[in-house]
Amino acid sequence: MTSKPRIIGITMGCPAGIGPEIILRLHDEILAGAGALAAPESGVAGWRLVVLGDIGVLAAAARRLGQHVRLKPWQPGTIPDPAELNVLPLSALEPLPQPGRPTVAGGRAMGSYIAEAVALVQAGELAAMTTCPIGKEMLNAGGYHYPGHTEMLAALCNSPEYAMMMAGERLRVTLVTIHRPLGEVVAALDAGAVEQVIRLTAAALRRDFALARPRIAVAALNPHAGEGGMFGHEEKQIIAPAIARVAAEAGDDLALTGPWPPDTVFYRASKGDFDAVVAMYHDQGLIPFKMIHFQDGVNVTIGLPIVRTSVDHGTAYDIAGKGVADHASLRAAVLMAARIAANREQHNVAAPPRDDSC
Repeated sequence: MTSKPRIIGITMGCPAGIGPEIILRLHDEILAGAGALAAPESGVAGWRLVVLGDIGVLAAAARRLGQHVRLKPWQPGTIPDPAELNVLPLSALEPLPQPGRPTVAGGRAMGSYIAEAVALVQAGELAAMTTCPIGKEMLNAGGYHYPGHTEMLAALCNSPEYAMMMAGERLRVTLVTIHRPLGEVVAALDAGAVEQVIRLTAAALRRDFALARPRIAVAALNPHAGEGGMFGHEEKQIIAPAIARVAAEAGDDLALTGPWPPDTVFYRASKGDFDAVVAMYHDQGLIPFKMIHFQDGVNVTIGLPIVRTSVDHGTAYDIAGKGVADHASLRAAVLMAARIAANREQHNVAAPPRDDSC
């Protein structure tokens, strides 16, 4: 443990979404000494949290919740006070956005929270960043032209190879294709894309999750893994060759198998047979994941030189401001950010020096 407190920055997300509310609920839980973050075995003892966002928005959310909270402006280079909600004020929206009603000004603000968090992790002021949900339409209207967090972070870090990993205690899933119409998935699949995601998954399991010999299962695209070509040829022509090439490169350092029938591989992974599953498309991987980890799942961007975790849900405009949002995914994301950052420290001590600048 270093003498300087290690700090995780939480970006507030869309000011009109549930981000402010779940941040306040997490802070209240920490102050009460309850929950996983307060447990000695959590691995986050000595860590501090700061919010990159808007003090006025957070104060208004606290009033709606009937929550008494001390909001303290924070500046990089200073030690956050654990008795207060430390906020780096990057916007001062007027008029205050109404819950559930996103605005262009809010879109500019949420983009600035993300960009500043990346810069502070790069500068060593933050050990990791955890993101609350954003509205993609207003992000773009506000001048940040990205499909979402993942692509924006990759661009800010100049990282051409990256992937989305959904992670929980029982299941981890990475995706070869992400936000594509189902009708475009087959055309988007090629052996190079499959190989890249397998390699990224293996590297993340070693470096971020401290697994010396990862066990990765690769899901097939078609029912019954193609049934010998009766239900499709992608397994023989694309997926199996990609698996063979990566397995040959890795040797005994990686237990890589597949393509497995999609209707059984996630069950086996959830029972502990595999450390992660590489899925071919969005809903193939996220339906089973959210069946198990709907409340406590974490979105991890792998392939970046910085640590970024996120809640695995959206802005929930329909319930924003109603005081019913669950902060379990934010709690899990903060815990995972701390653990990944600590694992990377240990990994970097054991590994040869490398340039990890964005």
